[in-house]
Amino acid sequence: MTDPVSTLVDSNVWLDVFGHPGPWRDWSLRAVARAYDEGILCVNPIVYAEISVRFDMLEELEGWLSPHEVEREQLPYDAAFLAGKAFAEYRRRGGTKRSPLPDFYIGAHAAVRGYRLLTRDTARYRTYFPKLDVLGPD
Repeated sequence: MTDPVSTLVDSNVWLDVFGHPGPWRDWSLRAVARAYDEGILCVNPIVYAEISVRFDMLEELEGWLSPHEVEREQLPYDAAFLAGKAFAEYRRRGGTKRSPLPDFYIGAHAAVRGYRLLTRDTARYRTYFPKLDVLGPD
């Protein structure tokens, strides 16, 4: 028997799941269910903060992200270093998005822990974290 695989779920996927029916909701629901069936779902404080905007109360969010079903991960310092390097490369390549550092931190967290990353933003993660196992719609 193989060890369960851990999947860090990006905020864009969670926001699809929690939101109103839209073009990505069905895909995101299926992708989260598949990742859950294959192992462990994880969030970190950055993802948690980004998805909290959909909820008025902490208890509502906790109801959706039960700690019994979704593990909370702290942000490792080696991920911070890798995120900074990836962000510097992004800027060197002419990246102009004003605050993409949280995205790089999410990718670096998954990379240094050896997790998969479930996201709809596959291009950026595959570009700056080429060894990361990125699960996405393409």
